[in-house]
Amino acid sequence: MLCGIDEAGRGPIAGDLVVAGCIFKHNTKISGLNDSKKISEKKRYELFEEIFPNTLNHIVVISPQEVDEFGISKCMTKALLQIKEHLNTDSYLFDGNTTFGVEGLDTMVKADRKVPEVSAASILAKVTHDRNIIRDAKKYPEYGFEKHKGYGTKLHVEMIKKFGYCPIHRRSFKLKALQGTLF
Repeated sequence: MLCGIDEAGRGPIAGDLVVAGCIFKHNTKISGLNDSKKISEKKRYELFEEIFPNTLNHIVVISPQEVDEFGISKCMTKALLQIKEHLNTDSYLFDGNTTFGVEGLDTMVKADRKVPEVSAASILAKVTHDRNIIRDAKKYPEYGFEKHKGYGTKLHVEMIKKFGYCPIHRRSFKLKALQGTLF
């Protein structure tokens, strides 16, 4: 059996990093799977509700503080090892081109578009990431997290300039637009 693995939240300047692993239960077929970024938010949420009970899965959530302390690469390594520990199977396929030093892991660029198990993991990771940042948007409404999901958009940068960083910002991520700003 194949364990598909993908992440969401590696690039944003705020919010959690989420890595999901997914193994289909016996004879599971789920239609409409694709790279989570290629399907609508509504469809992602619907697919999440179908994927979750029909798979063996493990979702690792890493806080912005942990990303700042250890860096993305070490956090990715930690998450991939946790998935391998919790989902014991014959084969692991991670979307992308690096294993982050984790042995016994295969990679494939755009696997989230080509391999159903990786597509399912992509959706589990993206929906978990988005749910968490939408939850945080209620705590910090001035940043508009529900709109940009933590990415460094013009609106987001302007809100950081106006209000400073909040607890879910990754202070280790440096943006040219924020250079010279003390927060």
